[in-house]
Amino acid sequence: MSSEELYLELLRENERLRNQITEGGEVLVDDESFQLELEERRSLRRVVGISTELEDVSIAENRQLRLERVVLVGVWTEGSSTDAENSLRELAALAETAGSEVLEGLMQRRDKPDSATFIGSGKVSELRQVVAQTGADTVICDGELSPSQLRQLEDKVKVKVVDRTALILDIFAQHAKSREGKAQVELAQMSYLLPRLRGWGDSLSRQVGGRAGVGGAGGVGIGGRGPGETKIEVDRRRIRDRMAKLRKDIKEMKVARETKRQERDRNTIPSVAIAGYTNAGKSSLLNRLTGAGVLVENALFATLDPTTRRTQTGDGRVYTFTDTVGFVRHLPHQLVDAFKSTLEEVEGAALIVHVVDGSHPDPREQIRAVREVIDEIGAGAIPEIIAINKSDIADPDLIVELVRSIPGSIAISAQSGFGIERLVAAIEAALPHPKIEITVTVPYSRGDLVYAIHESGEIFSEEYVEEGTLIHALVNEKLAAKINDVVLLK
Repeated sequence: MSSEELYLELLRENERLRNQITEGGEVLVDDESFQLELEERRSLRRVVGISTELEDVSIAENRQLRLERVVLVGVWTEGSSTDAENSLRELAALAETAGSEVLEGLMQRRDKPDSATFIGSGKVSELRQVVAQTGADTVICDGELSPSQLRQLEDKVKVKVVDRTALILDIFAQHAKSREGKAQVELAQMSYLLPRLRGWGDSLSRQVGGRAGVGGAGGVGIGGRGPGETKIEVDRRRIRDRMAKLRKDIKEMKVARETKRQERDRNTIPSVAIAGYTNAGKSSLLNRLTGAGVLVENALFATLDPTTRRTQTGDGRVYTFTDTVGFVRHLPHQLVDAFKSTLEEVEGAALIVHVVDGSHPDPREQIRAVREVIDEIGAGAIPEIIAINKSDIADPDLIVELVRSIPGSIAISAQSGFGIERLVAAIEAALPHPKIEITVTVPYSRGDLVYAIHESGEIFSEEYVEEGTLIHALVNEKLAAKINDVVLLK
């Protein structure tokens, strides 16, 4: 398709969409249960604060932030002013996903963040005035703050201060549904929380050791005197113990996932990972392609646990689609590590469908951020198709320019179905094809082999004869070897 043809098709799609928009301008979810879940998420509000002294480390994932009226603060250290503004807009979308009302956004141009308070002292005074004027109860900083930066900034602005990492972790805590997802969230939260625990003096110390009446100093024996193990040390020790248990649990859950994956590998079913920036429309695309019924919400990180669905090509080959957790710029390393299991679905894929939000102010930066994480998990060599989503609501000139400049990209709309047929054709063409041609009569007692050939092979002809099922097909090496153990290939 030429650029001119694509441009005209986009214009027609835009016009068709405008004619179909409901009076309220919203696209409703048909499934009543999904709609209920959306309403439940929107009704979530945070409990007050994150205490740095844990009462029970086993419920860290429930330590939610109270983020209702917030002021955003960013430090622009590199790139253009547009880049810095886009980053702050993304932070605003994250805050809204967490249930907040964003009141104001402040940006400071600096060579690097202030080592004491993230922003300079003059900006801190301005921030304090904005907080007082707006009645904000939380400040969210666009970056990861050190424990001392958090404490000093809180002391000066007199409200709760949260950094980008804590905000993302809190959203993850809301959206994780599976047992493994919740365990991963808790582990990531504890990794973040451990260096940020604070004590409040010697009054929290416990006296230990010694027998009453033996020795001096109030009956405390030799080696038993001193402040003992402070409450903060107890908290740290309990957190480390809990983290060790979580790692063990996640490792066991990983074994179960590996078993399922090996079953797919034994049948040589190729997998297609739907990856991309958060809120790019990955779940909507999975629903469009497979009717999977995955929850779709216009919010960041609406998907946290991978969803895998089977489908088949036009010639009958079976393959799977997997929806993965969304990527985001400046994703903290502890999050990449903690959620490696969700990203492993990308690492083991035969093909990556990289979904891009074509209506975003800077789609190229989203592509760069996603590819950076894909490279980091060792999946950079996997074939990739760029699906530029939301083309029906984006500027047609921008979409045409993106398709023209990004090799292998396809303009689509998961919402309206625009371009989906072209995408499916590209996916099926990119999937690995079996290479070994066989003509074999499979005994009727081995229907499992016939089923395997139907699932992963390409069948030219199939005939029922006296000895069994006569099949002429292309199969992969593993299946060919398995068939050869049963019958002699012709």
